[in-house]
Amino acid sequence: MIVIPAIDIKDGQVVRLLKGQVEQTTVYSDDPVAIAKKWQGCGAQWLHVVDLDAAMTGTQASQNFEVISRIATAVQIPIQLGGGIRNKYDIARYLSSGVSRIILGTKAVENREFLKEVLEEWKGQIVVSIDCMDGKVAHHGWKELSNIQAVDFAKELKGFGLECLIYTDISRDGTLSGPNVAGLTQILDSVNMSVIASGGIGSMEDIKALLELESRGLWGVITGKAIYEGKIDLREAINLCSPKE
Repeated sequence: MIVIPAIDIKDGQVVRLLKGQVEQTTVYSDDPVAIAKKWQGCGAQWLHVVDLDAAMTGTQASQNFEVISRIATAVQIPIQLGGGIRNKYDIARYLSSGVSRIILGTKAVENREFLKEVLEEWKGQIVVSIDCMDGKVAHHGWKELSNIQAVDFAKELKGFGLECLIYTDISRDGTLSGPNVAGLTQILDSVNMSVIASGGIGSMEDIKALLELESRGLWGVITGKAIYEGKIDLREAINLCSPKE
């Protein structure tokens, strides 16, 4: 299991939201590139970058394209990017700019044919984020709740050939209250693919609890607020999860 630091970008700044609510925004830095280099220097193997402006508006005509491209150029580790990516042009544009894989959310929920097409074209470079509230999948910047059960959606994605998904419990995101281990375990038990946990990670004890799920397919854990507020030392967390000789 690897620990993946999150860089959420809004108006060119590094921020964190509480439960995805834009009115509850905390700004941590006005230099996303410097933050990316910092996390790389701590030993991060991947970066998780989210364009919050694009996620909220549903369009990639975003002022953040340039800064995301600069992050991709500035670090040597791979980047996964999400937020408002809903067409092939934007997927191709970001992959060409140095991003390693693209995270789809809303578009994957709304248009299965599109998802099948992009998986055929960029299979190993597409990740789907299952963003949940009470076990149901949310979309459109987490503002709308569908009737789709998370487990059912995960099984469907596996059938399409998806290799990696992100499971986020929205009610815990940014709260530091601990991950939804029960919901995550349900997903791990229903699909045989790489799964990344997100939402609520607030302490080293949370990292240790998730490490227990590694043998069941938990490939990674995303942490944001906890590392920005000093609740988790990223280097220490990475060392904890590193294979021991």
